[in-house]
Amino acid sequence: MARFTFNLPDIGEGIAEAEIVAMHVKPGDTVSEDQQIADMMTDKATVEMESPVSGKVVEVAGEAGDVIAIGSMLVVIETEGDVPEEVLADNAAAAEAVPEPEPEPMVEEPVEEPASAPPPAEPAPPPPSPPAPKAAPTPVMKASSAKVLATPAVRKRAAELGIDLADVRPNEEGRIRHADLDAFISYGARTGHAPAGITRPDETIKVIGLRRRIAENMAAAKRNIPHFTYVEECDVTELERLRAQLNEARGDRPKLTMLPLLITAICKTLPAFPMINARYDDEAGVVTRHGSVHLGMATQTDGGLMVPVIRDAQRLNLWQLAAEIVRLANAARDGSAKSNELSGSTLTVTSLGPLGGVATTPVINRPEVAIIGPNRIVERPMFVPDDNGGERIEKRKLMNISISCDHRVVDGWDAASFIQAIKRLIEAPALLLVA
Repeated sequence: MARFTFNLPDIGEGIAEAEIVAMHVKPGDTVSEDQQIADMMTDKATVEMESPVSGKVVEVAGEAGDVIAIGSMLVVIETEGDVPEEVLADNAAAAEAVPEPEPEPMVEEPVEEPASAPPPAEPAPPPPSPPAPKAAPTPVMKASSAKVLATPAVRKRAAELGIDLADVRPNEEGRIRHADLDAFISYGARTGHAPAGITRPDETIKVIGLRRRIAENMAAAKRNIPHFTYVEECDVTELERLRAQLNEARGDRPKLTMLPLLITAICKTLPAFPMINARYDDEAGVVTRHGSVHLGMATQTDGGLMVPVIRDAQRLNLWQLAAEIVRLANAARDGSAKSNELSGSTLTVTSLGPLGGVATTPVINRPEVAIIGPNRIVERPMFVPDDNGGERIEKRKLMNISISCDHRVVDGWDAASFIQAIKRLIEAPALLLVA
């Protein structure tokens, strides 16, 4: 029997440490060569670590959420035979990556409890919940409630809320709709008779992995960057009409959303506003204004927000942008995005799609100096010129565009002028197709 200490290898250029987001083995487990033993997250990506040898796991470096240095112990494995020379060489090279002044604690040091110590006692059970109120989530309906006119969906919602439909005032047709339930709930809140919500037990969730990275990056951005946000309303009626026409003739090309059109407008506008497409190294006191547009695309995944990057977005046409948006979003969501596809952006766009709201104040993706947020498209009546030199009222599609900027680098006049220039393009969308 021999013990082999598997050191965390160099998993990315310039990476000094990595976080354990999942440890797939524990002491006592038997592992085979190339078996996945841990998932490690760096600033750029999550990497699956595989065992270089077969044997029995004796020790592990920690649990999910722990951060360990490159070159320090990840697992100790007890092997039956000799470890191949190439594995020993690679492992030794990994160990040499650890700077001498900052060594990890030696695994041979004594600890308060031996490895065979029994598991900690189970926490005391929570105190019993108070008795449920009479208005239980699924009450028995009164006889009068059955005679009320309402759809099954409305009845189900009322039952879940503990509302007797006989107490709800119907509309003029004598039918109760969701809006009538909303009005009843609002009235009940003012009079102290609102139904109680369903109580959920408290839960404690450890902030690890991508969620921790997001928390650290957002805190650093808000702590170091003096943000300001500018919002402008744009008429996208003609842009939406153009998008529909292009989609009708798209053939086997990907369907166009609003995003490729907006990105095209951004890329056409940026040459006149180089201070927007920039990164600020505040430690060195240097701003780099980039000629190419490496556009970050904020993407919601199951684990949290990720920002894949569209390289040289200014070189891509609408259809190429649409294809790249789909490819990168899918790669971010299924975990296949490479580290170079998740770093190096010079400007970021963030959109909540139909949930975009009236306006947003997005947080800058540091060290960039600006982030752009298109909001939800709404239809409203607007005064538009008529053929006789007067005005008429017409239904138009409107969308607000938000931009947050680093006030150390970008002035308010610059941000407003930049968005106004984008507005002119998207309100006259034929200009987007002009080279």
